[in-house]
Amino acid sequence: MIDLFSDTQTRPTPGMREAMARAEVGDEQSNSDPTTNALCERVAEMLGQEAAVFMPSGTMCNLASILVHCRPGDEIIVDDQSHIYNTEAAGSAAIGGVSVKALPTRVGLFTLAQVEAAIRVPQRTAPRSRLVSIEQTTSFSGGTVWDIGEMRLIRDYAQARGLKAHIDGARLLNAVVATGLSAAEYAAGFDSVWIDLSKGLGCPVGAVLSGTRDFIDQAWQWKYRLGGAMRQSGVLAAAGLYALDHHMTQLAEDNANAGRLHRAIADVPGLAFDPTAGQSNILCFTVEALGITASAFASACLEDGVRVRAIGAHQIRATANLDVDRAGIDRAAEVIRAKAAAFMQRV
Repeated sequence: MIDLFSDTQTRPTPGMREAMARAEVGDEQSNSDPTTNALCERVAEMLGQEAAVFMPSGTMCNLASILVHCRPGDEIIVDDQSHIYNTEAAGSAAIGGVSVKALPTRVGLFTLAQVEAAIRVPQRTAPRSRLVSIEQTTSFSGGTVWDIGEMRLIRDYAQARGLKAHIDGARLLNAVVATGLSAAEYAAGFDSVWIDLSKGLGCPVGAVLSGTRDFIDQAWQWKYRLGGAMRQSGVLAAAGLYALDHHMTQLAEDNANAGRLHRAIADVPGLAFDPTAGQSNILCFTVEALGITASAFASACLEDGVRVRAIGAHQIRATANLDVDRAGIDRAAEVIRAKAAAFMQRV
């Protein structure tokens, strides 16, 4: 099967498995696991931050960040297609008592003017605007890459008004290879930022959250509250170190493969693409003009061995990843073209 459902479907390579098996380990809770310490130090340096903490998932990175920055009754500002708003089980509300203001967007990018309008005037009867989160790159809305200048304008405006600024960096490194800007350039000045290890980098689990030492100390407290330390986590951290050494070039290949798929199906009747489509490793398109639902189109593709993701009523997301090579991309394009043509005949 050609699996373009998500880059979370990637499996550890033989080299990564060997690195995990050979990892030197200790006890994460007492800061004595050398491999986990090395991973955290490396990611903190990569992001230009003071410190970092290894987390089981990006969802926990987002939640811990919200819980550090906010108090019950606060409100965070995100885009309406963001992971925080749609697929984190309302953790900020359920655990932190924090509400979410979701800004309407076309491809996951909101504007400074939207943020200005969203920040509430302080009053006793309203939640306190406390945090702005930027998802770089966007996820469900198509892998769009935020402009760094816009990110900084929003960061500065928010911070000047007493808010914190956070980067959901699940695919930040895809933006890095797409633009040539460093991760530290994107992260500079933000109050918290994290990268995922289990997506394009191909690790079996994990993410690394970074910020100031004080922020990481507080994030560690929330890590305990949310489940505790992972003890000999160096076995998992070794995968992250291996990925940073060996899989960064793969991210560029993933971005290129998504672009290759885009070019191969861009002219297909019945498929519609946003002008921003194909900027990173995610490609989204709609099938509404075919007169079918996204789930029906995804099911049809799966019959021929190509797995894509249905999002909402009519949107399809295909995510290039290290388990799908160029030949797989070309085959996926053939199947998508054929299925679209078949459905188009019925319209």
